[in-house]
Amino acid sequence: MNERQFGTRLRTDGASFRLWAPGAKRVDLLLQKSTPMRRCDNGWFSADVAGVKAGARYKFRIDDEIDVPDPASAFQPDDVSGPSELIDHSDYRWRASKWRGRPWVDTTLIETHVGTFTREGTYRAMIGKLDHLVATGITALELMPLADFAGSRNWGYDGVLWYAPDSGYGRPDDLKTLIDEAHLRGLMVFLDVVYNHFGPEGNYLGRYAPCFFTEAQTPWGSAIDYRVREVRAFAIENAVYWLREYRFDGLRLDAVHAIAEPGEVSMLHDLSVAVGHLAEQTNRHIHLVLENDDNRSSVLDAGQDPPRGKYRAQWNDDYHHAWHVLLTGETQGYYRDYERSPLHDIARALGSGFVYQGEASVHRGGQRRGEPSGELAPTAFVNFLENHDQIGNRALGDRLESNASSEAIEAALAVLLVAPAIPMLFMGEEWGSKAPFPFFCGFEGELAEAVRKGRRQEYAWAYAKYGEEVPDPLAASTFQSAVLDWESLNQDTAKKRLALVRELLALRRREIIPRLAGAGFGKAHAADHGLLTASWRMGDGASLQLEANLSNAAIGRKPDEASGRKIWGSKAGESIAPWSVVWHLGVR
Repeated sequence: MNERQFGTRLRTDGASFRLWAPGAKRVDLLLQKSTPMRRCDNGWFSADVAGVKAGARYKFRIDDEIDVPDPASAFQPDDVSGPSELIDHSDYRWRASKWRGRPWVDTTLIETHVGTFTREGTYRAMIGKLDHLVATGITALELMPLADFAGSRNWGYDGVLWYAPDSGYGRPDDLKTLIDEAHLRGLMVFLDVVYNHFGPEGNYLGRYAPCFFTEAQTPWGSAIDYRVREVRAFAIENAVYWLREYRFDGLRLDAVHAIAEPGEVSMLHDLSVAVGHLAEQTNRHIHLVLENDDNRSSVLDAGQDPPRGKYRAQWNDDYHHAWHVLLTGETQGYYRDYERSPLHDIARALGSGFVYQGEASVHRGGQRRGEPSGELAPTAFVNFLENHDQIGNRALGDRLESNASSEAIEAALAVLLVAPAIPMLFMGEEWGSKAPFPFFCGFEGELAEAVRKGRRQEYAWAYAKYGEEVPDPLAASTFQSAVLDWESLNQDTAKKRLALVRELLALRRREIIPRLAGAGFGKAHAADHGLLTASWRMGDGASLQLEANLSNAAIGRKPDEASGRKIWGSKAGESIAPWSVVWHLGVR
């Protein structure tokens, strides 16, 4: 049964149409004919129409002035300004009907963009690559945002119809089939959702529900006013919708630091509680993850199962930034916060989660950032060396593979994929793909020119240095350049890298995951000559120990510097070779 306030409800004898339009004087339903909708309490309009079936297309006419799609449309076959299509979600027959998900400790993520993951750029085409992910050791497929956006190509962060998976990738049943096939293979599927803003084209809410927004601005547009009950319900119902109707195993909430909620119980808290109720009702493992530049450890709890107001984990940008500075030497932009000693910052991230736990940030003009995080479980952090932001927000969209040595990257992977935090790869990273992932979108007219102008201003130094080599974000060729180069898997270097990643993830599955529940941070230390050591207390009482030389020169060592059974790395003698990693496990 559909208990949502927003969206159209199919009934046995027809359909019930609803629209929250407090700023409208009159609303008409445009179906086979125009039908005036009843004005109800609190800005709602409704109409019950007999004989309507799935597949019907409809719009709403506001004050005889503008025709708009349903803001909770289930599907937009003709893009964001076209009519909405009624979808009967109960019509899909799930094959993996007994799937209940996997515990959070099992998670090894890979972030993907549906449109560039394969040449076809569709949900169904992704199915052919699922066996590769399973064989690699991936346990969770994360999809970048799917909410319907204007145009034929986009990263997904310009979505304006949050309930409608973009038609460019296929129909709703195609998405369900992808998720179903993933579940049949033991793969969880996560979805990236954006609740901090709407995209710049195709959002009509301001016309008939102006109280949806505040006067405050985010970097991407007007802030959403979650103090308004209906606005809060719109987001929370959306989260539950993706998890219930499509059976996603988890959500990653984009840039929640940009959600403005002064003096209120946060929407994030209420969303977590609502998802927790769904998990209890369905007896499923459901995981919620944040991106939060504020580093608020107080909203995280990896062990709260089901969610009851908190979030399983946060993407740990600190971890990425410190490694990026160490591996590339780049110190522009936010990387300058890690310029002083990236190796020590890596040690802090490994030893207590965040690098910034209340310290002043130079990049933020001396503003203090973060909260103490060492009391959290290591699994409250999703660590990574690359993601869509850190590649795509570079002027050329170039990957780490083009900016650091293979030896250094492989050492970084040997730390990332074994350490107790939840690891994440970006699509193709498992074999060292060099396919760029530049920023792209498919806007037209004045908006397209505004995007071009904005990128030229933001990356003025890059245009001065590279000129026309900087890809045009509006060009179809820029999007096409981002399509993953699966054919490069035939190269010897790719085979070697993939074999390494598979070996590391097999080690994680065998030695780390069974001990992750109840694991805690221990100690970590970085020496000026490049030696990194760290230890963790695992859930079964074992001690996991890391010893890594993250420099270009051999480092001498004492034979007793590590204890326990060596589970990874070359035999340690009187010195540790450059860019080498050794893992030991001391079992009680």
